[in-house]
Amino acid sequence: MEEKLKYVLVTGASSGIGKEIAKQLSGSCNVVLNGRNVERLQKTKSECSSKNRHLLFPYDLSLVGNLENELSAFIKENDIEIVKFVHCAGFMKMLPLKMVSVDNIVNTFSTNVFSVSLILKVLTSKRLNNSALDNSVLISSNISNFGAKAFSTYSASKAALDGLMRSLAVELAPKVRINSVLPGAVETEMTKSIFKNQVVLDRMKEVYPLGLGNVTDIYEMVDFLLSEKSRWITGQQFTVDGGRTINISG
Repeated sequence: MEEKLKYVLVTGASSGIGKEIAKQLSGSCNVVLNGRNVERLQKTKSECSSKNRHLLFPYDLSLVGNLENELSAFIKENDIEIVKFVHCAGFMKMLPLKMVSVDNIVNTFSTNVFSVSLILKVLTSKRLNNSALDNSVLISSNISNFGAKAFSTYSASKAALDGLMRSLAVELAPKVRINSVLPGAVETEMTKSIFKNQVVLDRMKEVYPLGLGNVTDIYEMVDFLLSEKSRWITGQQFTVDGGRTINISG
């Protein structure tokens, strides 16, 4: 029987951190690019290395009800195995508590947390993916362990994501390693409105000992965690935030 092609699944690959990670990994891996916008996914694919084969999996991860079926069908139709998974997709809407709605909570948790459980369920299945998954990295946030005004729902979802990571690291070992990366302030499509506020931007620059980061800084940590250099690491949070979370200077 001919061996199936091995792939890395990157969610949120149409922009920001996910796009950068997909592009960087494409030089050494076959990549499945997931996102909601087909046109933007095609643009990401056009910027990926031509040395390997890349596939598009356009799907809105907030629609968790049919996610298992769609991903399972995608794997079967393309006759592939997904061996690594990087979850970069995220939904964030800054809202004070008085403006939080059920729809906002459900959309945030579906995209940031619930989808991860369902994707990992499929990828660790013998029947659906030949139990091929051996490594996963989840993009969380440094707000997972801290707090900020108007971030209650987003912060709660990232804390839940890290809790999920720790439990699954135990449950899926030793076959699968799973860790999370907690970025600080990195300008992406999701955060650009924050960076456009000059007052906020100036304040952030003051409290980041190493200055503000970029998407490549996050990729480097993800690349390390996906490699055999981290073979004895699982269930850990890795904060990559230029020293922001240890700065109590004021």
